[in-house]
Amino acid sequence: RGGVGRERGSSRRHPWLASALQIQQAFASPNQTNNFVVDEVSRKVYLATVNMVYQLNRTLSVEVEKRTGPVEDNLLCHAPQLPQAPCEHPKSLTDNFNKLLELDREQGVLVVCGSVYQGFCELRKMENISQIAVEFPPQGEKTVFPSMLNIAANHPNASTVGLIFRSHGGNTRLLVGATYTGVGTTFFPKNHSKEDLRFENTPEIAIRSLNISDLSRLFTYDINPSEDNVFKIKQEVKQKNKLNFVHAFIQKTYSYIAINNDAKMGHKESQPNSILARICLDTENPRKSTSESRKLTESFIQMPLQCGYNGNIYNRLLSVHPAEIHSGTGEGLESYLFGVFTKSDRKSALCAFRFSDIEEEIRQGRRNCSNSPSSEVQVLDSVIQGSGAACVHKGNLVLQPEQLDCGAAHLQHPLALQRPLRATPLFESLGLSSVAVDDVHHHTVVFLGTSTGRLRKNLTVANQWALKLPGGESVHHIMTFDPIDRNYLYLMTSHHLLRVKVATCSQYRTCSDCLGAGDAHCGWCTLESRCSIQRECAWGPLARSWIGMGEGPQQCPSMTLTPPEISLSTDIKDVGILINGSVPDLVGSRVECDYGLGVATAATVHLDYGPAQIQTCPLLPRERYPNIPPGRDHLTVPVAIKVNGTSVVSGSFVIYDCERTGAIHPKTACISCLSTRWRCYWDQDSHSCLSSKDDSKHSLLEVSYPLPPPLSLSVEVYNCEVGIGDCSQCWGRENLGHLCGWCDNSCRPRNDCQYMNSQCPDPEITKISPRSGPLEGGTLLTVQGRNMGHRAEVVEVSIGMFPCTIIPDQYTVSVELVCVTGQAVDPTSDFVRITVIQKAMGVSKEVFSYLVSLLSMEPRKGSRSGGTRVTIKGEHLDTGSQIRVKVNGTQECTILTLTEDTIECTMPAALHTHTEAVSVCVEFEYIPCQRSELLTQYIYEKNPSISYIKPRQSYLSGGRTITVTGQGFDLVQSVTMEVLDIGQAACKVQPPSMITCPSPTSSQSQQATVEFFLNGVLYTGDSPVFYGPGQEEEEEPHGGHFLLEYVEDPQFFTANKEKLIKHHPGEPLTLIINKGPSNLELAPEEYSVMIGSYPCDISFHNDQLFHCSINGSLGSSEGELPVTVQVGNFQRIIAKVQLGGSELAIVVSIVVCCVLLLLCTVALVVYCTKSRRAERYWQKTLLQMEEMESQIREEIRKGFAELQTDMTDLTKELNSSQGIPFLEYKQFVTRTFFPKMCSDYERSLVQPVYENNALGPRALPETHPLLQDWQPSNTAKPNMEEGITLFSTLLNNKHFLVTFVHALEQQKDFAVRDRCSLASLLTIALHGKLEYYTSIMKDLLVDLIDASAAKNPKLMLRRTESVVEKMLTNWMSICMYRSTVNVTVGEPFFLLLCAIKQQINKGSIDAITGKARYTLNEEWLLRENIEAKPQNINVSFQGCGMDSLAVRVMNTDTICQVKDKILDAFYKNLPFSQWPQAEDVDLEWFASGSNSRILQDLDNTSVMEDGRKKLNTVTHYQIPEGASFAMSMKDKRDNTLGRGRSHTHTHTHTLSPCHTLLHLFENKKSHRQSHRKKVLPEIYLTRLLSTKGTLQKFLDDLFQAILSIPAERPPLAIKYFFDFLEEQADKRGITDPDTLHIWKTNSLPLRFWVNILKNPQFVFDIDKTDHMDACLSVIAQAFIDACSISDLQLGKDSPTNKLLYAKEIPEYKKRVQCYYKQIQEMAPLSEQEMNAHLAEESRKYRNEFNTNLALTEIYKYAKKYRNQVVSALESNPTAKRTQLHHKFEQVIALVEDNIYECSSEA
Repeated sequence: RGGVGRERGSSRRHPWLASALQIQQAFASPNQTNNFVVDEVSRKVYLATVNMVYQLNRTLSVEVEKRTGPVEDNLLCHAPQLPQAPCEHPKSLTDNFNKLLELDREQGVLVVCGSVYQGFCELRKMENISQIAVEFPPQGEKTVFPSMLNIAANHPNASTVGLIFRSHGGNTRLLVGATYTGVGTTFFPKNHSKEDLRFENTPEIAIRSLNISDLSRLFTYDINPSEDNVFKIKQEVKQKNKLNFVHAFIQKTYSYIAINNDAKMGHKESQPNSILARICLDTENPRKSTSESRKLTESFIQMPLQCGYNGNIYNRLLSVHPAEIHSGTGEGLESYLFGVFTKSDRKSALCAFRFSDIEEEIRQGRRNCSNSPSSEVQVLDSVIQGSGAACVHKGNLVLQPEQLDCGAAHLQHPLALQRPLRATPLFESLGLSSVAVDDVHHHTVVFLGTSTGRLRKNLTVANQWALKLPGGESVHHIMTFDPIDRNYLYLMTSHHLLRVKVATCSQYRTCSDCLGAGDAHCGWCTLESRCSIQRECAWGPLARSWIGMGEGPQQCPSMTLTPPEISLSTDIKDVGILINGSVPDLVGSRVECDYGLGVATAATVHLDYGPAQIQTCPLLPRERYPNIPPGRDHLTVPVAIKVNGTSVVSGSFVIYDCERTGAIHPKTACISCLSTRWRCYWDQDSHSCLSSKDDSKHSLLEVSYPLPPPLSLSVEVYNCEVGIGDCSQCWGRENLGHLCGWCDNSCRPRNDCQYMNSQCPDPEITKISPRSGPLEGGTLLTVQGRNMGHRAEVVEVSIGMFPCTIIPDQYTVSVELVCVTGQAVDPTSDFVRITVIQKAMGVSKEVFSYLVSLLSMEPRKGSRSGGTRVTIKGEHLDTGSQIRVKVNGTQECTILTLTEDTIECTMPAALHTHTEAVSVCVEFEYIPCQRSELLTQYIYEKNPSISYIKPRQSYLSGGRTITVTGQGFDLVQSVTMEVLDIGQAACKVQPPSMITCPSPTSSQSQQATVEFFLNGVLYTGDSPVFYGPGQEEEEEPHGGHFLLEYVEDPQFFTANKEKLIKHHPGEPLTLIINKGPSNLELAPEEYSVMIGSYPCDISFHNDQLFHCSINGSLGSSEGELPVTVQVGNFQRIIAKVQLGGSELAIVVSIVVCCVLLLLCTVALVVYCTKSRRAERYWQKTLLQMEEMESQIREEIRKGFAELQTDMTDLTKELNSSQGIPFLEYKQFVTRTFFPKMCSDYERSLVQPVYENNALGPRALPETHPLLQDWQPSNTAKPNMEEGITLFSTLLNNKHFLVTFVHALEQQKDFAVRDRCSLASLLTIALHGKLEYYTSIMKDLLVDLIDASAAKNPKLMLRRTESVVEKMLTNWMSICMYRSTVNVTVGEPFFLLLCAIKQQINKGSIDAITGKARYTLNEEWLLRENIEAKPQNINVSFQGCGMDSLAVRVMNTDTICQVKDKILDAFYKNLPFSQWPQAEDVDLEWFASGSNSRILQDLDNTSVMEDGRKKLNTVTHYQIPEGASFAMSMKDKRDNTLGRGRSHTHTHTHTLSPCHTLLHLFENKKSHRQSHRKKVLPEIYLTRLLSTKGTLQKFLDDLFQAILSIPAERPPLAIKYFFDFLEEQADKRGITDPDTLHIWKTNSLPLRFWVNILKNPQFVFDIDKTDHMDACLSVIAQAFIDACSISDLQLGKDSPTNKLLYAKEIPEYKKRVQCYYKQIQEMAPLSEQEMNAHLAEESRKYRNEFNTNLALTEIYKYAKKYRNQVVSALESNPTAKRTQLHHKFEQVIALVEDNIYECSSEA
């Protein structure tokens, strides 16, 4: 195939590296490839590419091809295979990317899933993929769901993995993992959230039925409930779980899925993002019965995988491969998971994880989750999660092994382990993309694909092979071995499918080359005498017939012949042959000895001792002996052992002739005869050399006899005393044959010595060098001294217990020796000892140390061209006599400096262009590296490249900064720029892409050539110095040479070319400097202007001139400062600045200082005076404040004590009575939905009829029309009811209702009141379908949010100006009534209302204005100090059936106020609707004896003041303490004046006593003047604080109840709606937390709670007075401020309603934020759970409301805006397609002119 090649190494060094891998077949695809699968039986290959599927045979030739795209599709449309699924969006031609390709041999189908049609899958015949195996969905099938069609990911860049397995019942199932591509992901179009078709239909992981015999269940989840067979992340946490699937595979009975969580990308690199998930498959016998299926979610568990440690973590998984390998423990095969990981800088690594460790981690995780919950195990956020994210302790639960492995229904699931399983990288490199692993003859072989189009084969770091793939295309992450022959590997690149042979063994010609190559696949086929894969060796199955790498070259066959030499005259018939090495049993084989020359003899096999075999071969016949060449006495004869005609092993023997030996050397015939290597004899009689010995001859000489002496003599003359310094040197002359001896302390001839002492003094050591060496020994140790022996043989040297072997050639008698240190075990130091003749001993004064050297190296990487200076740091690096640094064992790193702890050396160039990682070792004494401490790794990376230099001109003076731009400069340490024929310059490196160099100085203008030396190596561009056959074409075309033009130096001068510039110190100075014409294009930063020693800042610049300024003061002892312009090395003085006027400046400065000092003195005096006055005023004010505070404290204390007593009594009475008067739900709804309408109805009620003997009025009748049954009027036509029913059907159509609401809201005359009315009517009409109502509300809210987000999103929901905002208010009211209002908030709210009422009644109350002494609202505060005294009266109520009661009244109360308090005492346990009014009762006072009188507010005794009557009070009648009263109902015919409040319009100026006194106080001067002290009305504002303090506890209880989450009744609706708001914000990219807080506040506190707080009559049957309403407004305002995010800016002019609770607002704000946070932390609520909750609410209140009347009222709006609604429906495509406008017209036709006449306007 074209484009297929190999990456070649250096053939000079390792020729076998080049072709270890070989492409056998290749298939080129015109489209991008996606997936492939190999049939394990037929070996057919199925390849899926974009828009095509191919069926290939085993040679990768096309058998069948089928086009799958492009097709008409849209991401927002359902698959066209889904019945009745129209699409509104335009479709366009869309490419079909294959997402899943799985083969099912048992059913004969190929599963093909594409990215189009929402990830639709087809089942094709595996014999012919152009044919569909099963039509799905079947024609006419209507029960097809989107979840059966949406299987794979529907986007080209979204991942999908899958596998097929058989369940225990024989059913075929498909496991699929697919990336979620719905709303919130980068795959989904923006602003189309409604069209997300995958949220409900596509889980992340699912097990589906693949049984083609049961089409009704095909692709279903095949289990009930289906949720148990899917794993789906909750919508609200999908952003935290962006799963990218890598691979799915089966191991044992488990399915493993490798995943990356892309949500963590961009976070800390130290955190792994890779996940391994496990699911138990239903492949074994079922656990309980044949009907039970294993559930995916029960067994699902995941754990992080971490490749790397300590910050060097490869945190993204690219490829995985499970393999069974020999781990080296001797326990056989062990299962491992190999994975390629990468990180952001493209660096990648290979890691391996033991499956046994994975299984144990999973068991321990499940055990921890049940018995000892910790943060290391969590429950995943999937839709089936039931108990929250934390594990729940279940006691000491004993889990069975099956439960530990696969979970159980009663255990929490699915689980996620938090602690990663860690592994150390086995191999690190750049750009790895895929991995496949095989165990070959107990060796682990790893195949690695790269992103640059390489396939690597690795056994160790040293044994690597690389194959260059076509086009340099990245290798797909899945590689597959041939299922029948694992010596072939299938792999896929972006446009190719390749079948690669994993080894090419035939290139090795000898056994030693074959076994020494280090390729585990290759071995020596003995009987075929060739290197091959074991499968290709015909004798491979036979024992010892194939020798593998593990047996080593020593097992190669070899032979030994006996005898090895044969005399020509000897008569030998057979030769014995011993065959060594690994050879099979030859018995039964045709074995022969081949002597060459076409002569062979049959061999006889005698013995077989396993690897060694003995055989004999007949020797060649004597006549067939080859002739011995002239001039030689022997001949070597080759012998080859052939087995069945093939040469297996070869050797040779020697044939010799002794007679020829003597004849060849006639002058030295005897010596030559006896000294030959074979046995010859010399016959002295015949002077001949014989090959055999004749015992009868006595004149034969053998080699054991001394040879005759030579005929020539030599004479030596010597003097014993010359050059001798000690005894050993003297006796050492004996080695030269000199007869010298040591006597009289000198060396003399022995004959001159009378007495000789052969024993010399003990040796003396004066110096040793070096003084240290490595543990391995080998150090050349030089020892100097005296008397160190006279022969090397008699001297022994040792270092402690370790010997040091003397080198005889370097032994100098007595004075110096050199020995080689031996190997030591541990680091040690000891003296050097010399022993002479095992007697005399000498010890050195210095010690020799054995040291261990540890090292590290920086940098660890460099360019392939070499030159990188590396620094090796360690200890004892100068140890020993010889030190060198070896690179990869072959090259040397040139040592520059060497110290004890540092070696600096220069790295050589890489031998091979593909070399990346090499070993660097410090070797001592030429001993190869043996310890890992001395070994480190160095990576050769791609050479730096220079793209261009800028600027390309320099001025002659030089020094201009030349910027060099390129890549890979982080590998550059030093740079020299050489401008040829001009000079050099040292440069600065600014990695990774810039170098700056100053240009050298030139003598003349010229065009010069520039070269660069990077790390001392000439940069050559296209012609690298290490160019090899595999060099990639990545260099630039400039060849490493650049041009630099030298031009004249620039010219500068001042604006007017003046040479002297005058300047006054203290003033700013700006110079205008002109530039002469030049092509240099100088940048502003290249200029430097100095005025003297002051830098002048350049502020403006163009081609002709520039400005420079100095803002500071110039100062100098000299009068003139030079102006110097410098550009690079060019420097010139262009002018001088003359300084003047300094004396005047000094005088001015002194005057200014004096004035400032005077002003400061005056200011200090004024300040001290003001301070004393302020201090006195402050003390006075402080006394007043303390007095006021004391009064307020006393009032609060008294008031709180009284109120506590009253409220305690009230609480007791509540508990013992009927309780809180809650309104029924339907009344709550009508009052909340129609507040204005309800008050109108209640005012229009006819006064009820009371019976004299009854307790009082009865409950309110059902007056609201919506609470009554609907009856069409008599005038209505029969079809009206039908029309209303049809209208109800239309309203239940989402498209109609949304269009209807939008159409009405667009009308200008559709006012806010109409919008609220329509929303409430819709709520009543749809009350029975709250889940549908909720979906409509959400759709309308999405439109509202879209409109608000475009303007100011913070204003959304602030007011109720649209239909949906009122719908939200109603929805909140419905959802909150039973769960919160009626349960947790009702009681504290009612107690607060009672407390407010009692507190108001404790003091004086103006009956006309309603102002009171005790209140929360400033507007209702009685600003007068009227002391109202309480007193008790005894009252009986006629016809009440109760005893008389003691009622407490105030002496300032009017009679009407007294009646109200009496009614309150008697009716306090009844709803207010059952109370009589004060105008309906008479109060009779029994004064004394039998006298009595009826008391009234106005009677004949009333007092007149200023022409006005005063209302009668208790004081007016002078009623004593304990007076008796009787109350009775008035006669209906009695026209007695009613309640005083109802007559206020006739007495607009009638005042209560307090107001009268106040009025008189303001108008009567005499009275005013009688007051000694003026009291401001504002002083009584402190009463607000008194009332607030008294009510504080009740208010706190209420706010606590509102802002807390009861565990038994969590606010599901609030959680659901807040999550909805957060989701909408995320979709629109709104991340401001303040915006979300405002949305939540506007939707719940302001929309619901404030409405309830200000209108308690919506919840309770009570009387809300205007004064109570004013107090509740203050409380509501405090609640609003607490929910606001803005800080209150309060001051002395702020309203008291805001100031009153200013201190408490921060605490309330914290409660609100805590409440929102608790809501957010609640378990998310699915749509199903919320719909179930809403359905339950609908069921509780079914048939409570007149929905037909509500429909009729809605119809009125429809009729009014008929034309606009029809127009809107016609313009909506969906509504038009479903004929909604015709149905609407039909409703109009049915109901027209027959509107139900409602008795009262709704």
